[in-house]
Amino acid sequence: MGLKGLLISSPQLRDHNFDHTVVLICHHDDQGALGLVLTRDGDVTVNEVLERLSVKAPVRLRGKTGWGGPVGEGVGFVVWRGSVSDHEGWSLDDGLAVSPSAERLSRLCAEEVEFDLLLGYSGWGPGQLERELDEGSWLFADSDHRIVLDLPRPERYAAALALLGLRTDVILMPTVEA
Repeated sequence: MGLKGLLISSPQLRDHNFDHTVVLICHHDDQGALGLVLTRDGDVTVNEVLERLSVKAPVRLRGKTGWGGPVGEGVGFVVWRGSVSDHEGWSLDDGLAVSPSAERLSRLCAEEVEFDLLLGYSGWGPGQLERELDEGSWLFADSDHRIVLDLPRPERYAAALALLGLRTDVILMPTVEA
């Protein structure tokens, strides 16, 4: 137990929510798993979220939030290079930290730390993620902070596949409509 890293959707995964996605696994135990989709833009900008939360940023932040998944779309998660205490979030491999804390978001803005803000999350019940991995729905790779934070969202899927020595033109199969 305790899977940490990147889930990369495979062609066998027939869920439109996760087609061509990379998911950062934040928490995994015998009760289930929580992850954040890294490859899709959200519907609102980072500045809109900061204004709603009355968070002051020293500069206007550009860009959209990310769509973290279909669960709890009103819940936000900030991802940055660093660490965090267990009661505030998760410190992950490769020097990444994740927190749902608005206070942490405010501190990162005040300190001008680069971050990604994702709204919503992806969740799996007990044993569900393990079954999906066994079925071949997901490929697994170690986390890479460059993919998670440095690349534009549309480039993250191909970069994650490259960690495994794969290319999108080799792994992607045409979708067959039923």
